[in-house]
Amino acid sequence: MFTTFRNAWKIPDLRKRILFTLLILVLFRFGIALKVPFVDVSVMQALVNESSGDMLNFMDFMSGGAFSSASLFALSVQPYINASIIMQLLAVAIPALERMRKEGPEGQKKITKITRYVGAVLGLALGIGYYFLLRNQYGLKYGIGADLFPQIFSAVVIVLAFTAGSVLLMWMGEQIDQKGIGNGISMLIFAGIISRASGLFTDVRAYIDQALAGDSQYFIYLPIILILALAAVILVVVLNSAERRIPVQYAKKVVGRKMYGGQSSHLPIKVNMSGVMPIIFASALTSIPATIMRLFNPTAEGNPILYPILNAFSYEGAAYAIIYAILIIAFNYFYVAITYNPIELANNLKKNNGAIPGIRPGKPTSDFIAKVINKITLIGAIFLVIVAVGPILLGNLTNVNIQLGGTSLLIVVGVALDTSRSLESFMLMRHHKGFLE
Repeated sequence: MFTTFRNAWKIPDLRKRILFTLLILVLFRFGIALKVPFVDVSVMQALVNESSGDMLNFMDFMSGGAFSSASLFALSVQPYINASIIMQLLAVAIPALERMRKEGPEGQKKITKITRYVGAVLGLALGIGYYFLLRNQYGLKYGIGADLFPQIFSAVVIVLAFTAGSVLLMWMGEQIDQKGIGNGISMLIFAGIISRASGLFTDVRAYIDQALAGDSQYFIYLPIILILALAAVILVVVLNSAERRIPVQYAKKVVGRKMYGGQSSHLPIKVNMSGVMPIIFASALTSIPATIMRLFNPTAEGNPILYPILNAFSYEGAAYAIIYAILIIAFNYFYVAITYNPIELANNLKKNNGAIPGIRPGKPTSDFIAKVINKITLIGAIFLVIVAVGPILLGNLTNVNIQLGGTSLLIVVGVALDTSRSLESFMLMRHHKGFLE
């Protein structure tokens, strides 16, 4: 990977793309440092620090700490991610969007434009929700009890600032897609996670200090955690690159006096086809009960039915880990189902005179591809459960705080590998272009 980056830096065009990507990421970090006016940052920091596994903690993780600091980019890329998910679901349910998706580049441009508008609307809705959260927690300079005009003016400024920040991040991500390296949205999430890596080293140092102070359990826990972390990195790298290759044989055909086709190829199916998206979906849903507990603070006496249910889904509870694992598996299957269509793959093979050896074209081919995808999806789902739920169980057993560690690891390693592959593809295209010239 480091060799790839070093070789890419020597190429002027790629060096410009790398520098442009770094510039956008620096601007992203500057945006996190910009505080939204009329907001009491200490209140939000206290809320996030006290939270454990709820929506506030999840939003702060996705924004790279911008949520707890009430900065311009507090909403991060969450509105755009939600808008993309909604558009994917609607493309399956609405025939007009399905036809638009199949129109090629022009159709994709239209869908991207609609996704921007949906993301802006979701950003506005989240901004309003963020404002009322601050209002209820007395985190505003002009909150309840202030004059009406300052309340309205501060509300408009806060909501518009959060919405504008989310829209600006959408634009920055698209600029990285067009003029930079890698996937723009993933790069912004990656930058937010890496920026918080110093907190990880601080925690490790604190655990070492506790071990040196005579707390014997940390002499056992710390080496085990470091070994498991290294094993998790290796597992993520291997399974992110792993794929099942279905052999494909193309028939020969004669055009004029020349014969075409006849070569052998393969249809690659990745083990981790959905990436980190199922974990993000599951994290958002499982954090809802803890968020309700924090916002409404029900008690066992006042809510004898609701309180035990919500309390069972606390981050430290076994129910949280079980539901979290089930949702990851379910979302993994769901995401793969709406992304990969075995019938369409089989039809494309048939149109190009391709066939899987030993499998008849048409429905038998689509059934075979669907069977393979289902098996691979299960393996990928189990892998995601191990990466996401493993740190939670380990943290509960050792009392060491490694919340969202698996998710962070999966995003960081996945983005690093994707960026490396993007650089390799750019260098390969440049090599072929120079050869043809």
